Amino acid sequence: PHTGRLALYLLGLRATCPPPGPQRSLVTWLKYYLEEDWTGSRRHGHPLTSYYQYGLGVLALCVHHKRVREEVIRRLLTAQHHGRLGHSGNAVDTEAVVALAFTCLERRRLVGTELAAELRAAAHRASRSMAEAQGPDGIIGNIYSTPWALQVFLATGTCQAEPAFGQAMAALLENLEAFGTAATMAQVLPVLHGRSYLDIASMHCQEEPDTLTPMDIEPPTEVLGNKTVQLVVECSLPWCYELRLYDRPVPVPAAASLLDVLWAAAALEPKDFRFHTQDTPQGPFLTQVLGLEARQDKRNYWQLLTAPNTPLQMGIADYRPEDGETLILRLSEW
Repeated sequence: PHTGRLALYLLGLRATCPPPGPQRSLVTWLKYYLEEDWTGSRRHGHPLTSYYQYGLGVLALCVHHKRVREEVIRRLLTAQHHGRLGHSGNAVDTEAVVALAFTCLERRRLVGTELAAELRAAAHRASRSMAEAQGPDGIIGNIYSTPWALQVFLATGTCQAEPAFGQAMAALLENLEAFGTAATMAQVLPVLHGRSYLDIASMHCQEEPDTLTPMDIEPPTEVLGNKTVQLVVECSLPWCYELRLYDRPVPVPAAASLLDVLWAAAALEPKDFRFHTQDTPQGPFLTQVLGLEARQDKRNYWQLLTAPNTPLQMGIADYRPEDGETLILRLSEW
């Protein structure tokens, strides 16, 4: 099911104040996708896509002032209560989206009094959890998760009383160059204006001026020359008996991203190095390396690090390693 993509499109559509009409059928499709997403995976006890996409779907329906069945909402409440919402930075994204959906449903009075109280408590638990997960650099999860956490602080009204808010905002302002895709810009722009996706639901469209103007964007400066990156693949028990599965220098152009490094390694040794990615709104996501697949039901994922043990704050298509840098792909448990 295209749950997440349609949800993001509907959020964007609502923010543009469209004339009434076409979005009604899309909202109906989103309701259908939410049911398909869960029905197709009852055996595993989680959505076919992910809790992130499922939460986005509930949030988009709420922003469009549509009621959601209580059973659908309780699936998210149960997942949050049992800690099933993902790993590392991904967990912050998912927990934030779910918290925003809960806050929207409670504020728009789309649920009963008892459930509204549960949703309010769950959203504040998520806010506290994100503040506790903040690193010394101010980042919460990773740089792309930080705007989601800030949206939760804004939506739940905890930003003024939470020192984590100011520290996360400072970290965000120092790393704005990381937000280069439409999807990541859409996450960070509301925060920079002190808003969250919940504010879309209460927009007065007749008061919105037409302020969209084209921008002249200069092409990026071409970086000449070459560099060599040491690429390492690690996998530990219970999935592998040998920790280091791959360790090779990979020559690439000076402007190459981590994704370019992976393609170069595959071209150098097509029999020894293979990988797969999955397209997401935030860019390609690494799902398989050397035949080893990261799977939600196994609670593992491919962690990206720069040696000796520093997690990357960007995705594989955005991170550009330095000459001589060692990059580690590690199959890790969450």
